[in-house]
Amino acid sequence: MRLRTWIFWSIMLGGLLLPYAPGHHTATEASLEERIGQMLMVGFRGTSVDSDSSIVQTLRDINLGGVVLFDFDVPSQSFPRNIVSPDQTRHLIQALQATASTPLLVAVDAEGGRINRLKSKYGFIDIPSAQALGRTDVAECRIVYLKLAEQLIGLGFNLNLAPVVDLNLNPANPVIGSLERSFGPDPEGVIARAAAFIDAHRSRGVITALKHFPGHGSSRGDSHSGLVDVTDSYQERELQPFLELIRAGAADMIMTAHVVNRRIEYRHPATLSSAFLDSLLRKRLGFEGVIISDDLQMGAIGRNYGFEQALILAVNAGCDILAIANNGDRYDEQAAHKAHRILVRAVERGEIPRSRIDASYLRIVRLKRRYGIIR
Repeated sequence: MRLRTWIFWSIMLGGLLLPYAPGHHTATEASLEERIGQMLMVGFRGTSVDSDSSIVQTLRDINLGGVVLFDFDVPSQSFPRNIVSPDQTRHLIQALQATASTPLLVAVDAEGGRINRLKSKYGFIDIPSAQALGRTDVAECRIVYLKLAEQLIGLGFNLNLAPVVDLNLNPANPVIGSLERSFGPDPEGVIARAAAFIDAHRSRGVITALKHFPGHGSSRGDSHSGLVDVTDSYQERELQPFLELIRAGAADMIMTAHVVNRRIEYRHPATLSSAFLDSLLRKRLGFEGVIISDDLQMGAIGRNYGFEQALILAVNAGCDILAIANNGDRYDEQAAHKAHRILVRAVERGEIPRSRIDASYLRIVRLKRRYGIIR
C-alpha cells in the first residue's frame, strides 16, 4: 500500500495534472473519415520531406493521427530510415507538424539500451537498458529518464512508446529478456521504475505507453516472427504492473501484445481480442485511456491474418490507435491509405459500429488536448 501511495503522489506532483487546452477543435466537428484518420499511426521512409513526399500526401489526404520514426529500415536492411542526427530529426518533425491538418502524435521507441532509435553514435544521449536500471535505485532511474524526456521534447517527439512493464520471467525470451528490456522479475520493482519513467516524461510533456499488455515477459517466442502462445507460461502477476499503474492514474496509453492465451481467448491474440481489451483491460482493470496496437504488420498478425481482417478485428476488439510501422517484411507507401479505405468501408457496411470509431476518436482527442498537442 505504501508503494502505491508513493507512486500516486510522485506522478501527481511530477506532472499528471497537465492543463487541458481548450479551443475550437471539438470532437463533434470531425467527419467519419477524419476520425478514422486520427486512429492511424504509420511509419514512412525519409529523413526529410517536401511537397512531393508520400507521407506529406498522406497527411493531406486522410487527417493522419500519428507517425512513428525509426533509424533502421528493415525491408531494405539499411540505414538511415528517418533518424540521422538531432538537428535533422528536429527539422523533420517540424516539417511533418507544419504539414498536418491536425497536430500529430510523433512517436519513437526510446526505451534505452538496445531498443533505442536515438543512438549515441548519431549524437543523442546514451540511455542504459531497463535491465541495467532495474539494478539501481528509483531516484537514479528518474534522473536518467528526465534527461531522456528533455531530449525527446526538444526534438519534437510527444510520445515515447515505453516503458516496458513486462516481467522478466524468462531471461532467454528472445523479444524481452534477452534484449534487456525488462526492469526485472519482481512486480513491485517494475512498477516503481515504470512510475519514475512516466513521472519524468509527464513532467516534460511527453506521453508514455505501457507495454505489452497483458504481458510478454514469460513468452518463449518472438511475435515479430509469428504468433506467440503463452497459455502454459503466463502468470497472473504479469497483470500487476498494469493494474497498479492504472489505479495510480499513471497510464495514458497501453500497447497490446500479439500473444495468445487460450485460457482467456482461444482464437485470437490479445491485440485482436475483445476478451483481452474490453473485458479484461477496460472492465476488470478499469483502464479508460488510449489503447494502441503493437505493429499490425508484425509476423504474428501479418502471417496469420489478412490486412483487412486484422484492422477490423483490432478496432472491434478495442484498439483506439492502429500502429502500422511499415518496417517489416516489405514497405508499402500506400499502407495508410489502404487502411483508411478499409476502415471507412467497414463502418459503411456495418462491420464496425460507428460508436467504436467515435469512442476511439474521443479518447485520442482527449489525450492530445491534455498534453497541449491540440487546442
